[in-house]
Amino acid sequence: MVKRVTVLGATGSVGTSTLDLIERNPHAFEVVALTANRDVEKLAAAAIRTRARCAVVADETRLPALQERLAGTGVEPMGGAHSVCDVARMGADWTMAAIVGSAGLKPVMAALEAGGTVALANKESLVSAGEVMMAAARAHGATLLPVDSEHNAVFQCLDRTAPRGVRRIILTASGGPFRSTPKDAMRGITPAQAVAHPNWSMGAKISVDSATMMNKGLELIEAFHLFPVAADQLAVLVHAQSVVHSMVEYVDGSVLAQLGTPDMRTPIAYALAWPERMETPCPPLDLAAVGRLEFENPDLDRFPALGLAMEVLKAGGARPAILNAANEVAVAAFLAGRIGFLEIAAISADTLSRYDPAAPETLDAVLAIDEEARYFAAERVKDCVA
Repeated sequence: MVKRVTVLGATGSVGTSTLDLIERNPHAFEVVALTANRDVEKLAAAAIRTRARCAVVADETRLPALQERLAGTGVEPMGGAHSVCDVARMGADWTMAAIVGSAGLKPVMAALEAGGTVALANKESLVSAGEVMMAAARAHGATLLPVDSEHNAVFQCLDRTAPRGVRRIILTASGGPFRSTPKDAMRGITPAQAVAHPNWSMGAKISVDSATMMNKGLELIEAFHLFPVAADQLAVLVHAQSVVHSMVEYVDGSVLAQLGTPDMRTPIAYALAWPERMETPCPPLDLAAVGRLEFENPDLDRFPALGLAMEVLKAGGARPAILNAANEVAVAAFLAGRIGFLEIAAISADTLSRYDPAAPETLDAVLAIDEEARYFAAERVKDCVA
């Protein structure tokens, strides 16, 4: 059967990898819609290649340019954030949710409410609104599949029929480009250095999150919502080789791990073909060439963002949404050259100390908390600049 697919965030790294797999199997997939924030050229080219039914640019000022590029192609151009949500509700069998940041919250909710399968690469959805999103998935009969390599690895290794048999879920972390960098030397880290990830090809924001290890902390919060475990059953190990993507430890002492080359097309393909598997162009894993697998515990002194996220996970309530918003503001300020690398975690911690609302029960409440937390974080950025 042909699977109808929509890709939210089609021009980013995850969206591009998703389209690569779809285009290698054109008879297996029908593209319903593709969306992008502003990149009209890349969006239009992808929509034409895949014969998408429609293409949406979230920045409505870019709609005329999209209309011009799609004239006479048969692809319907649309514009505005509301249109992104509209196509998310169009009833695709499978939706890739790859919009980065809190901008992806409403489209993910729209896709869940449509009741299909949602492949989740937007970690903010579960970090900021985990309880709300999971409740929506249950209410509408939607299937949520994790695409992050770590959560996808756990999904492949987890025996969901016997959750009481699980002792721990262990997420692996590359440690980023500064795994061995002394803390004092981190003060002078530049944005160009921070986005140069040693193993993975990712966008700037996610690359900085990996460099601070905030990314791994946010993934712990995601895992708490995705899998039937308590907060104290989640752990992190640094594994710089990025060969073991995560592990599940069972009460009998067995540890199941998913291994593979560091290529996002592997977890995307697993979600795209699930419950089957599909071929990918990823190179096979050569364990003899790897030689040995090495692990170490994370250093929470040099990477305070990870420890901060662990505390937020245990606290729950509105804390994860505040952390996510503050971190987004701080990372944007760092990439703009307004604050130093070490100030990213400090601003997030300061925002958490200044703002502590009640736990949100709706997506609108989550978005209100997100907006308020951004205000506090932005004020802190001003103090740093001053």
